[in-house]
Amino acid sequence: MPMLNHRMTVAFLMSLTFLQPANGRKMTLFDFTRMDNVNDWQEISDTVRTVGKSKATLVLQKTQVFQRAIFFTLLNPQPNGAGFAGVRTRVNLNLTDFESIVITCRGQGKNNHYKAVLRHKGFDSNKDLSYEQFFQVPMSNEEFSTVSLKLDSFKPYYRGQEIPDGEPLDVENITMFGLQVYGGVYLPFKQSGVSALEIVTIDAF
Repeated sequence: MPMLNHRMTVAFLMSLTFLQPANGRKMTLFDFTRMDNVNDWQEISDTVRTVGKSKATLVLQKTQVFQRAIFFTLLNPQPNGAGFAGVRTRVNLNLTDFESIVITCRGQGKNNHYKAVLRHKGFDSNKDLSYEQFFQVPMSNEEFSTVSLKLDSFKPYYRGQEIPDGEPLDVENITMFGLQVYGGVYLPFKQSGVSALEIVTIDAF
């Protein structure tokens, strides 16, 4: 497998963003405190390939005092880090007037490096490009944080590799939204094991 070069390392580190959303227009994409179910989210993990052994699920946690979503993952990558566990859902979003997607969340478990995965124009085949951005979640048993992902920082990828000359993301016609935890096949670190990402809301600002 190709090694991560210096340019990709710098781009990866620059994509790890921890920002409070600025005042301004907001559109709620997913409010997990109010949803009745998450049945329209489906798993897309490395078991789409013969060697895959990972697992992911998105569920609602409901108690007498709160409700949120939990993205549970069991990541069993190959020795080189190849592997991922994720979920996705179909959407119909025009985010032309927005700059960032903001996730209010907290991480628990072994892994805290995730990525958001978008597709556009109705493409949903594994043969199509995806548009991805890496992010790191602070680990906490108490506090929730906001992770801000700039829309112009989503880059085209194919099977985990960036495609520098790929078509840019059409923010006017986003038709799939997904979350993944990844093994790090092209990155300078590796991940494996059990993790949970607790999510309150996902908004556009």
